[in-house]
Amino acid sequence: MAEVIPFTVPSESDKTLLVWELSPGPTAEELHHSLSAAFSRFGLLYSVRVFPNAAAARPGFYAVVKFYSARAAHSAQQACHQQPLFQSSPLKVRLSRHKAVQHRTLALNSSQCQELANYYFGFNGWSKRIVKLQDLSDIEERENEDIVAPLEKQSVKIFCALEVVLPSFDCKSPGVGIAQETLDKTEGPLSFLMKRKTTQKFAIQKAVSDAFQKLLIVVLESGKIAVEYRHFEELTDAITEELHDLIQVSYLSWKQDGQGEEECLSDFSSEEEAPRPPQLD
Repeated sequence: MAEVIPFTVPSESDKTLLVWELSPGPTAEELHHSLSAAFSRFGLLYSVRVFPNAAAARPGFYAVVKFYSARAAHSAQQACHQQPLFQSSPLKVRLSRHKAVQHRTLALNSSQCQELANYYFGFNGWSKRIVKLQDLSDIEERENEDIVAPLEKQSVKIFCALEVVLPSFDCKSPGVGIAQETLDKTEGPLSFLMKRKTTQKFAIQKAVSDAFQKLLIVVLESGKIAVEYRHFEELTDAITEELHDLIQVSYLSWKQDGQGEEECLSDFSSEEEAPRPPQLD
């Protein structure tokens, strides 16, 4: 049976493993490294989180390991349960049994999208092509010229349109992104240039993430990879208004989700809470 893997944050219980009976000797950072090395043999990991046992339990740690693939998570559970792996005593590994809760789907950030694409398509199996990169800041300033009071702050706003190209699958997925940064007029020209460069980078990252949201990775039973492209008919009203009379978009037929996960420093969703420690037996 084929497995479908979207470019979204995995939240399903069949992609999540609970690992306990971890020795108290190593630090949490050392356990994170050991767990990542042990479980990444079965498939690409989204996250590994290590927690101390509850105060009432014996000293030690437990962990939550998330895969992008349910098939990989199942294989890891079967192979690792009651095995010592990297410690002298055996670990206990179970698939999560948390009840499915309807949350909004969170898009992977651009770094995670590229990591997932590299894993399944190969480093040379895909590329991105920037179609349009435009600074919208001057246009906003002209719109504000009628304001009598002088503006204390201005902003730099960058729009990016690009394509993610998968040559082996004869597939192109378009994406758009807009990033904005507020500037203080007391800042010098060097600071302005640095913020403009950073904003440009964020706009490209958002467009990359948006492009990957339209793709689904299909893993066949034979291990071969296929791709499904989900076509969106129109841009959202917000994007259409933003681009009206600013750039040529007559050939574009995509929309921005607007609910994608922003580039973040953490691998974990801000909505994801630490699970309760498993019952030790």
